[in-house]
Amino acid sequence: MRIVVALGGNALLRNDEALTAENQRNNIRIAAKALAPIAREHDLVISHGNGPQVGLLALQEAAYKPSEAYPLDILDAETEGMIGYLIEQELVNLLPADRPCATLLTQIEVDPKDPAFVQPTKPIGPFYSETEANKLARERGWSITQDGTRFRRVVASPRPKRIFELGVIELLVNQGIVVICAGGGGIPTVQREDGSLIGVEAVIDKDLASSLLARELKADALVLLTDVDAVYEAWMEPEARAFGRVSPQAISEYAFAPGSMAPKVEAACEFVEQTGGIAGIGQLKDAAKIMAGEAGTVIAPDMTGIRWRG
Repeated sequence: MRIVVALGGNALLRNDEALTAENQRNNIRIAAKALAPIAREHDLVISHGNGPQVGLLALQEAAYKPSEAYPLDILDAETEGMIGYLIEQELVNLLPADRPCATLLTQIEVDPKDPAFVQPTKPIGPFYSETEANKLARERGWSITQDGTRFRRVVASPRPKRIFELGVIELLVNQGIVVICAGGGGIPTVQREDGSLIGVEAVIDKDLASSLLARELKADALVLLTDVDAVYEAWMEPEARAFGRVSPQAISEYAFAPGSMAPKVEAACEFVEQTGGIAGIGQLKDAAKIMAGEAGTVIAPDMTGIRWRG
């Protein structure tokens, strides 16, 4: 089988941990152990999140003058290289010599006329007081939104349209190489009228980019790994219950939290409906069980309703 696995931010950093190189490596080592059995048996392509890492770089750029700050496409490229290096190294340490890995910086086309550029919604970076946030908005031209009692920078999150390095990814997969790509949703890029490329200030949703990647690669399965064990109806409520196996049509009737579970469900349904493959959502430690239908939520084309878990 050809499988695309998207690692959520919890695979790199847990909520109560400092963003240190040691913590990230320790967590990625755990992720690699969960993915190595899949890599031994199947063609595997891995994508990953980068929210905390981009946030760290955004903090560092505060030392620069506004005119000297690095744009988001450059920060995306930096985090793709850093995280990809750690995943690649930890996987190589577990896999046989004839199962190599490669990390590929991935440019993903977005539409410069996407409405997301008019109404930024994707929070990145640290939290600020209202005074700090207003000052940064004036000095750096940032869009700011309230998040709880504090404020954060928000950026555009346009839909992914095309993966420019798709042919290279396909070539590597066909050679039996585990490919790590489209990290953090890929590097948001637009194509000029003359065909040349240029990065833009945006952050593409990782799950939607992973779904596009899986569809374009004609993968058999898409697995979205996060910090909850399944998709839940009425999450965090007393009557919450977990979806076990469900059709894309049935699960689309439910509402999920924007910016967290909603894009995962949308990405999974898009993949299933357009390819006839299966999609799974669940915890990292259950990666192999999700593939076997023994854990998490599986969205499948052969279902006509909902089978609840538990």
